[in-house]
Amino acid sequence: MARVQIAGDHLRVQLRGMSKVWAMKSRLEIPLTSVRGATIDPDVVREPKGVRSPGLHIPGVAAVGTFHHHGEKTLWETYRGTRTIVIQLTGQSYDRIAVEVPNPREAVELINGSLPRRPAGSR
Repeated sequence: MARVQIAGDHLRVQLRGMSKVWAMKSRLEIPLTSVRGATIDPDVVREPKGVRSPGLHIPGVAAVGTFHHHGEKTLWETYRGTRTIVIQLTGQSYDRIAVEVPNPREAVELINGSLPRRPAGSR
């Protein structure tokens, strides 16, 4: 499972264990101004993943790494999917991050509660 933290004005997503090897990435730091929001979404694991580069994909078991699907780039770190959150990004190399975390509700509240206020109608 990934660890999600707020460090100053950045969102930090830290992969653990073998996920770091399969994803060839240990941590992402994203400015909070580039985070559109986070949601709890255990069903996202059933979505098509697209082309993996690099990563591990064993359908129904694990998706870890970078995947490209219909022009969208996603960092996946999901296994059973029951504790999955999706973080939507803008202006970053990834369009979204789908990761399992120990407490999805706590992680989503932390992320969404840390976002800078934006004018109505802006994304």
